[in-house]
Amino acid sequence: MAFAVYVDGQEGTTGLRIHEYLARRSDIELLRIDADKRKDPAERARLLNAADVAFLCLPDAASREAAAMVDNPRTCLIDASTAFRTDPAWVFGLPELAPGQRERLRQGKRIANPGCHATAFILLLRPLVDAGLVPPTLPVSATSITGYSGGGKKMIEQYQAQPVEPALTSPRPYALTLAHKHQPEMMAHTGLTARPVLLPVVASFYKGLAVQVPLHRAQLPAAATPEAVQAALETHYAGERFVRVRPLRDAATLENGFFDVQANNDSNHVDLFVFASETQILLMSRLDNLGKGASGAAVQAMNVHLGVDEALGL
Repeated sequence: MAFAVYVDGQEGTTGLRIHEYLARRSDIELLRIDADKRKDPAERARLLNAADVAFLCLPDAASREAAAMVDNPRTCLIDASTAFRTDPAWVFGLPELAPGQRERLRQGKRIANPGCHATAFILLLRPLVDAGLVPPTLPVSATSITGYSGGGKKMIEQYQAQPVEPALTSPRPYALTLAHKHQPEMMAHTGLTARPVLLPVVASFYKGLAVQVPLHRAQLPAAATPEAVQAALETHYAGERFVRVRPLRDAATLENGFFDVQANNDSNHVDLFVFASETQILLMSRLDNLGKGASGAAVQAMNVHLGVDEALGL
C-alpha cells in the first residue's frame, strides 16, 4: 500500500525537488492541490490531514500556520523552514547527528529539516564537541560558499537573467549583520555555547556548498591532534551511507591545489575533510545545497520515519 504524501509549497525550489525525488517512486501517492486552491485554507488543511507525510516548503510564518491546521495524529510533518529547528517538540531531521537520532525520527510526528549551511557545519563540529576535542565554549567561525539556488526563485531569476549584472559575476558575502538564520540551530545541535560567526558567500554557480571552519591548535585541548580529529569523525560516521570522511590532508585535493565545491552535486552525499599544519586545523564539509542541504535531507528523514530503505529515491 502506497504512502500518501503532500507537499505544501510545491511550487518553490525545495518543494519542486522533493516532487522530483518522489514522482519516480511506486510506494508514494502524491496528493496534489488544484492551482486555483493553493491559498484555500480548507483545501490545504484537508490535504495536510489526508497525508501520511506532509512536507512544509513555506516561509516560517506560513509553516507555523500550516502546522496548526493538522489535527490528524497519524500525519507526520517535515518542515523545511527555520520555524521549528530549535523547538524541543520537533525532531531535528539529521539522522547522522547522534546515536538514537534515527529512532527519534521513526517515532516523531514533527520533524524540522536542517538548513544547508547548518548541516555542513553541524556534521563537522558535533562529533568533535562530543569527543571533547572542541570545547563547547570555543568561539568558532565558519565561511560557507554556496550556489545561488539556495536563494530561491527570485535569486535564481536574478542570476540567470541576460545580460548578467556585473555585480553577480563575483562571489558575494552576505548576512553582514552577523545574525544569519542558521546560527541558532548551529549552536543547538553541536553543543556549542558561544554563537559561531558565520560568513555565507553566494557565487555565480547554480548549486553546491562548502563550509570551512579554521581552528588554532593552541586553543584546543592537547589531545586534539589532527589525527585525533580525523579519528573522531571516522568513528562517528562509521557505516554511514551518505557521510564520507576523506583521508587526513586529502592527497587528491592537495595535489590539485583547489577545492571542488560542486563535487557532490546531484547526490545526497556529504564529504568531510581535515587539513592541518603544525599549528592549525582546517575542517571542510561539502554537499549539494539542494540535495543533502534541503530536499534530499527531507526525503531521507521521511524514509527513516516510514521505516523504508533510507536511500530509497536518493
